[in-house]
Amino acid sequence: MRALAFVFLLGACAVGPDYQRPDLDLPASFTTGEAEPVKAGPWWEGFEDPVLNDLAGRALSENLSVAAAEARLRRAGAFVTAERSDLLPIVDGFVDGSTADGQLPQSSAGLSGVFVPDILGGRRRELEAARASTLASRLLLDDTRRITAASLASSYVELRRTDARLALLAESLDLQQQTLRIVRLRAEAGLAADLDVQRAASDLAQTRAQQGPLNASRQQADYRISLLLAEAPGTNSIPAFEDAAVPSFQSEVGAGLPADLLRARPDVAAAEADLAQATALIGAEIADLLPQLRLTGTLSTQIDGSDFAGQAVSRATAVLDVPLLDFGRRQAEVRAARAARDEALANYRLALLSALADVENALAGIEAAEARRADLAEAVTASTRAFDQLQALYKEGLATLIDVLDAQRQLIAGRERFTDSEAALAQAHVNLHAALGASLDSA
Repeated sequence: MRALAFVFLLGACAVGPDYQRPDLDLPASFTTGEAEPVKAGPWWEGFEDPVLNDLAGRALSENLSVAAAEARLRRAGAFVTAERSDLLPIVDGFVDGSTADGQLPQSSAGLSGVFVPDILGGRRRELEAARASTLASRLLLDDTRRITAASLASSYVELRRTDARLALLAESLDLQQQTLRIVRLRAEAGLAADLDVQRAASDLAQTRAQQGPLNASRQQADYRISLLLAEAPGTNSIPAFEDAAVPSFQSEVGAGLPADLLRARPDVAAAEADLAQATALIGAEIADLLPQLRLTGTLSTQIDGSDFAGQAVSRATAVLDVPLLDFGRRQAEVRAARAARDEALANYRLALLSALADVENALAGIEAAEARRADLAEAVTASTRAFDQLQALYKEGLATLIDVLDAQRQLIAGRERFTDSEAALAQAHVNLHAALGASLDSA
């Protein structure tokens, strides 16, 4: 990326290796999905859900992990200023005074300075590393925002899933209560045994037992959203939705090219910045192996009780520090810096491969979820027809209650699986856009 090239121009003509982007063996396209450009603008707008849009915007501005990442970026920027100052002279002022028995006070004031010319470029390498660290901090801030948006969307999808399941549960309970009433009427008329009543009541109770776990799941999702918004759990709970439907992603899905991840995924770019930083620090350690010139100087004025004008005195010295004996410490630090560079290179490759795997998994997840949802839709349609027919036959005494209850269970389970498949598809879209490092800002 261009930012890396700009940041490390300072390291030219300095000891140690210059950073070069590693050669990467990337596939030409993803295994699943077409190579289309990723939608511009905040990716969650593809769900066309105003509540989600509002929550995502608030999370990106109020989230505490984002705030911490912003503070880390400011700290890294301060270190760049500190490293830059090491390239310049240091000047201090001083004042001292003394007196003896029977003598007037004597004092002196002046300036002292130290300058270590960066002849070998060691300090420039340290500044290069600090700038790379700042770049990595900025990219990790972007990555924190990426993760925050995905976490918010995932929790929101779960919230809507539980609302949809609770609405479906109410319908299922109503359906089973109708069946129970029919069975009781038939039992009172002597057309059915009490065993049939107990079976219908048992199914009703088992279905009702799902309400507690669903309510707990919804509350947990609501609390996760509160945490992402930097709010205490339950402070501003999201009320149940009237439509009780899982949000559906409405926009076209474009995976782009694998190489796009180098620009779009901030964690991958941050890993490359870490590699550049580690490369620069090799030069900083090599510089410690070589002689270093140190220039010092003072400018002072001596003042006594009878001479207020004083007398200016200046002094300048030059010292050449030559490393002689450190029992291998400096060489070991160079080897450690090279090993840190190799570690950063491995982490960079791992970050890129992990990003590729994330995209491939998300694309496969969307494909599988779409197929599953289509099949479950057909199953629900068939189960509805089967139940209606068996219920009508049961009223006429042409079908057993076991057949009716079995068809009823299949219908309820099919509706639950279909609702869950819609949530899985929505989550797969969230996973894909998080994996791609898709845009979080307005176009």
